Amino acid sequence: MMNKIIKYIKHPKYILLKLDALNIIRLNDKVFVSWFYERAMNKKLNLDNPTTFNEKLQWLKLYDRKDIYTKMVDKYEAKDYVASIIGKEYIIPTLGVYNSFDEIEFDKLPNQFVIKCTHDSGGLVIVKDKNKLDINKARNKINESLKNNYYYAGREWPYKNVKPRIIIEKYMQDNLVDYKLFCFNGICKYILVCSNRKAHNKNTDFYDTNWNLAPFNREFSTHNVNGFVRPLELEEMISIAKKLSNNIPFVRVDLYIIEGKVYFGELTFYPSSGFEGFKPPEWDEKLGDLIHLPIGDSNEK
Repeated sequence: MMNKIIKYIKHPKYILLKLDALNIIRLNDKVFVSWFYERAMNKKLNLDNPTTFNEKLQWLKLYDRKDIYTKMVDKYEAKDYVASIIGKEYIIPTLGVYNSFDEIEFDKLPNQFVIKCTHDSGGLVIVKDKNKLDINKARNKINESLKNNYYYAGREWPYKNVKPRIIIEKYMQDNLVDYKLFCFNGICKYILVCSNRKAHNKNTDFYDTNWNLAPFNREFSTHNVNGFVRPLELEEMISIAKKLSNNIPFVRVDLYIIEGKVYFGELTFYPSSGFEGFKPPEWDEKLGDLIHLPIGDSNEK
């Protein structure tokens, strides 16, 4: 506790970040990402000449703001957007969309389903047996999530104007493996494979598009000692990611494979909000080299 107090005394800007997190004050976006980046990465953010992957993500937060991005991160609206590009067969079926929890008619739902909020990453309830669902606990969790504007947590601009709603999806499979395709202007360069997602240290590995294990990982992830088997659907996933990431400086296309079929997960513009490094650390800059910023074709709102 004393070390934390001393840290705040030495860096009063961190006190302002805490007040921002508590919604007591609101820092402007540029100040927020600069100070938060400095605290998370232990170095100053260079927005004038960003070179690393994480620096460029902060630049994109501030200056690459297109209205379509809001639709792309909305867990409900994104389905129609993605289906219009790659087809409805890749979309996990929607069972209902609601403005409030009390609108949900549980007696009309199947025994298994998934409840999500459309505007954030924390509002999630997986229901494997409807008869065992704690309705009050689920209501409290979803209602708390509905109050949040995910944009303020890391200034990820696309989330700012997403309408908070509840979506219920078909339950597909537990313990899914995530295939997160890192795409740069329509070109997939690396695939982050993630399992054991509920653990603090996820089991993850990066592969190139030929399924060679890449020599780097995220800073707070753990290497999967058993490795991940090359999926038979690899080329199909790469093709999907290419279509969904066309003309975007960087976007991560998240996909699942369920019973031999590829399904769309979500589109992520700023993995870890641009506040997590890589190991070894030089890969932050190597991946940054792959992002070509749209200088002169940006707008700050």
